[in-house]
Amino acid sequence: MIKNSHKKSIEKNTFPVITTYHFFQRKYGKELLLDVGRIESLKNFVLDNTPHCISFYEILFIEKGEGSFILDENKIPVEPCTVIFTSPGQIRRWNIKLPVKGYTVFFEKDFLNLFFADDLFLYRFPFFHQYFNPSNMKMHPKAFRDSIKLVNNIEHEFKQLQNDSSHLLRSLLYQLLIILNRYYATIYHRYSGTNIHPDFFRFRSLLEKEFIMNHRITDYSNSLKISANQLNKICRKYSGFSAQQLVHNRLITEIKRQLRSSKSIKEIVYEFEFSDPSNFNRFFKKITGTTAQQYRNNL
Repeated sequence: MIKNSHKKSIEKNTFPVITTYHFFQRKYGKELLLDVGRIESLKNFVLDNTPHCISFYEILFIEKGEGSFILDENKIPVEPCTVIFTSPGQIRRWNIKLPVKGYTVFFEKDFLNLFFADDLFLYRFPFFHQYFNPSNMKMHPKAFRDSIKLVNNIEHEFKQLQNDSSHLLRSLLYQLLIILNRYYATIYHRYSGTNIHPDFFRFRSLLEKEFIMNHRITDYSNSLKISANQLNKICRKYSGFSAQQLVHNRLITEIKRQLRSSKSIKEIVYEFEFSDPSNFNRFFKKITGTTAQQYRNNL
């Protein structure tokens, strides 16, 4: 992984600049969009209380340790047999009490999306891009060990890379995701992704791309070529929330991330295309019960 630090705002602000870590695609001499390593020894892996984010997907397998992993506003216990899923852009930090040991598997979306010719592929797994469902699970020790065996297979292939290794690595990652998805569904009794209406995935993918500029449901329903009522029915069936609630919560999630950064509130208002600060504050308070400045002060 390599990092790019955002420039600090010229305004005085006590909040740290959030460092973004990017995928190092040519670590092995050729372009590979997947990697694996030990959490406790991987170069440049952040394992302290410093807020940071990544621009790729990551699955953490905790074998030993104690403390917590804060993902946006969710505090996840760090304990053996825990699996944590993170998506691009989420702000994260560690609060470690006992040293953490385990594995990290991380990859760019194109490693799977381009092969399956499906831009929605990763949205079919309920643990990625989540704002309501848990981003972690505690596995039975045997199931956890079985998952680690697949991770070890991925690690072994990296030690003997061949011309066709990308195909084998992709198949191993796909197998790992399917196994984790099945286990996740048994814990949380959520949809596994195979029986969900495709328009729900299309909406979620479109939402990720356009939530900053498009706040209205009609914008999304027109793009998807379905009625607003139909979109709402689909969203309520597969998430329990209306389409508008999903839009609002996606906006709030990102605004809260930005409030943890060095940006001024005026900059955030402009970035999210609100007409003026008062309109922005009304929206934020309606959803969260507090103003943006109060939220930032409480941090």
